[in-house]
Amino acid sequence: MQIDPATHLLADTEYIPSPNMDDRPDNTEVDLLVIHSISLPPGEYGGTWIEQLFSNSLPADAHPYFEEIHNHQVSAHALIKRNGSIVQFVPFNKRAWHAGESCYQGREKCNDFSIGIELEGTDNDIFEDAQYDALAKIINALREQYPAITGDHVMGHSDIAPGRKTDPGSGFDWNRLKALLT
Repeated sequence: MQIDPATHLLADTEYIPSPNMDDRPDNTEVDLLVIHSISLPPGEYGGTWIEQLFSNSLPADAHPYFEEIHNHQVSAHALIKRNGSIVQFVPFNKRAWHAGESCYQGREKCNDFSIGIELEGTDNDIFEDAQYDALAKIINALREQYPAITGDHVMGHSDIAPGRKTDPGSGFDWNRLKALLT
């Protein structure tokens, strides 16, 4: 897997541009990768609800839960679905709106210096083999482009927003991911 240096997009990956992004602050080094989990509606997999949320087109009347979240302006750089397919929403050189109120090593506003990857899943479910494989490929590609994203700079959303967020949750196997990284 490669990142196109001109577009900052994963090669051979579906790209659905999200309006929920902007420029990073000047002279900001990207040195953190944040792993998230998401399912819409909660606990259900498949469909295009996540893509619609990240592109501000989630219909409020399609599910009772969507009434609460359809106006949220959020995004991630990429989503890895249960089957391992990847959808990118934000070029890696741009700031995605994924971390919210957050802090890493004393630095707040993690969106400024991080890349956010969503895994289709919940805090309690285990993730699929294909998701781990795809995530490892993305991380290895990102490390070539952003060498400051070292092993100790890959965190869960719960690590940078403790008490507020719990993802990717107990179903995520950190040791398995580390074994797949080069």
